[in-house]
Amino acid sequence: MYKIFVTCKRYSNNKDNYMIKKVLSSLCLLCILGCGENNLPANCLLQFPVSLNTDLNNPQLINAQTPGGFVNLIGGAKGILLFNINGSQFVAFDKLCPQNNCTEPMTFERGTVLKCSCDESEYSVHFGGAPQTEGYECPAREYKVSKNGSAIRISNF
Repeated sequence: MYKIFVTCKRYSNNKDNYMIKKVLSSLCLLCILGCGENNLPANCLLQFPVSLNTDLNNPQLINAQTPGGFVNLIGGAKGILLFNINGSQFVAFDKLCPQNNCTEPMTFERGTVLKCSCDESEYSVHFGGAPQTEGYECPAREYKVSKNGSAIRISNF
């Protein structure tokens, strides 16, 4: 009787270990399959390297020191718009039109949107560059902004 109990106990542990391994393997597989480099449609702009360091104490950035303020910077494909959301959070967008067929940089209008002059499409600064014009899928190219004191670093995500 003792031998049967021990054998059943061993079988039970192996079965539990098997289930744990199966669950962990499934989770790993889901993570690998769920990861993607880009969820954007194929015709959207591809990312290229950007690394820009500047300081808010620079007189050229005086407009970006207050909430709702912005400044145009040299960099990116057609220039970079740095926007102060609330005094401590900043966003930055490339001024290249997302449809990639415009030679002019986008303009910043009404304090909330980037506008492409070639096709009149608009992109929200407050919603990650999301298109605000019906029929457009590609967002404006957003960059990561890090603030440390008065130092600002703009780079790819």
